[in-house]
Amino acid sequence: MAVKLHRCSAQWVRFGGHPCWRVEKALIDQGIAYERVPGPALPWQHKQRTRLHELTGAYLYPAIEREDGTVYREQSAEMARTIRAGNL
Repeated sequence: MAVKLHRCSAQWVRFGGHPCWRVEKALIDQGIAYERVPGPALPWQHKQRTRLHELTGAYLYPAIEREDGTVYREQSAEMARTIRAGNL
């Protein structure tokens, strides 16, 4: 089973500054199997991010749901550093 990456649905956004892509790229680079769980991309759609809010208590992407059901959420740059350090 893979971890679940809860991220915005803007899959076309693939540049270094986008928070969701930054974390997804770190997972790819580290060879970590993951399932993409896309949600509403636009900030004003935050009320539609109910599952994300249930998991993290916030409406901000990205978040990683581990296989054991625990959730990891920080600022994307910190998440990418943690993943690349092998501490996911």
